[in-house]
Amino acid sequence: MEITSAEFIISNTDVKKCPTGDLPEYAFIGRSNVGKSSLINMLTSRKGLAMTSATPGKTMLINHFLINNNWYIVDLPGYGYARRGQKGKSQIQKIIEDYILERKQMTNLFLLIDSRLEPQKIDLEFMEWLGENGVPFSIVFTKSDKLKGGKLGNNINSYLNELRKQWEELPPYFISSSETRLGRNEILNYIESINQAINE
Repeated sequence: MEITSAEFIISNTDVKKCPTGDLPEYAFIGRSNVGKSSLINMLTSRKGLAMTSATPGKTMLINHFLINNNWYIVDLPGYGYARRGQKGKSQIQKIIEDYILERKQMTNLFLLIDSRLEPQKIDLEFMEWLGENGVPFSIVFTKSDKLKGGKLGNNINSYLNELRKQWEELPPYFISSSETRLGRNEILNYIESINQAINE
């Protein structure tokens, strides 16, 4: 898939104010500082489309970007930012849950996982919640360029083995790097194949 246009449409905290219409939406979510904005910018080849920040926990809004005038990338708030107070965490959780559970246009959720880390309890619990609610999702392992040799494969295998304890069938997964653009074609082709299936 070629991305010929990508434009920011709207930011808000209320799922009811998301764009009208029935264009498919592909949402991106992950723990704070997992590389979400960098991945969105890499996929769209637009450097400043999603704002990247050195401060984790900056995205507190649902951000819609219209791609090729026929589908959306949705940048969701990051979860699990430790330095945010309980009230802030609850607000973020409500924004995330309302969008994921109520937004009919959401076609697939890409859950970003830092490939450098061991399986994190917060991510595994979030996946369990997605499974319980029947939410279609895929995993994107980010920052793969930061690992040398066989460490990347070992980390991903240990993650998949952890998931197999809970899941009979593993969700689709992708390995990505915003630096080397690894995974870009695979993720975009996956989105395109879903879009084509919807339009058949």
